[in-house]
Amino acid sequence: MSTKKKQTATVYRQENIADGIFDLWIETDLAQDAKPGQFIAVYPKDGSTLLPRPISICEVNDEKTRLRIVYRVAGKGTKEFSGFSAGEQIQILGVLGNGFPAEKAEGKTVFLMGGGIGIPPMLQLAKELKETGRTESRIIVGYRDRETFLKEDLEKYGEVFVATEDGSVGSKGNVMNAIGENALTADLIFACGPMPMLRAIKQYAKQNGMEAYISLEERMACGVGACLGCVCRTKNVDAHSHVKNARICTDGPVFDAKEVEI
Repeated sequence: MSTKKKQTATVYRQENIADGIFDLWIETDLAQDAKPGQFIAVYPKDGSTLLPRPISICEVNDEKTRLRIVYRVAGKGTKEFSGFSAGEQIQILGVLGNGFPAEKAEGKTVFLMGGGIGIPPMLQLAKELKETGRTESRIIVGYRDRETFLKEDLEKYGEVFVATEDGSVGSKGNVMNAIGENALTADLIFACGPMPMLRAIKQYAKQNGMEAYISLEERMACGVGACLGCVCRTKNVDAHSHVKNARICTDGPVFDAKEVEI
């Protein structure tokens, strides 16, 4: 787990890359400590919006001076963020969460699976796994339609297989359809996406005797443990509450799929 630090950061650039999807680069020294699967919390400037918005880290630049976040406008806070422009000062908190256990991919073939706004965290993970040179990554991503944001970025780091709900690109359906249609196999799964996708991945991993690590960030609200809106049931008893629960934002967001009930 990382040390949380609130700081003023600077917007480097932002662009709208798909319908309601924004790509924001932030200049911050938090980039030095960021790991794939971790996230930051961004504070709205509107005083009536009390809690920060948790957003996953998509990428870190090579100099480790900037963080990239790719997010969907889903409410008042993220709508405000979409208006940020270069040079603007913003408040962020990070880095948060545990991240993916990338060391477990050593010498293995790995599925990196992302669905919708769960796709961005796969980019930095794919980048770091390729840099080690000891992992073969098969990147399987699911979209609603032909707006396949980040696909070209991901293709730099592994073979990419696409599924779209409307069948406009790649396999028709979801990421599981793409696995079946392309007869893909792997030793290990890292995944982030909507809950139905993660449930299917958990079942698939169990049936095939595979390890799977899933990010449950879809369930987070505040991202800092304040709202208790992201509790999930686990196999193990929590040492503090003495019940079989975990807070996704502080204990996760990445869990061994076998250890959580979803």
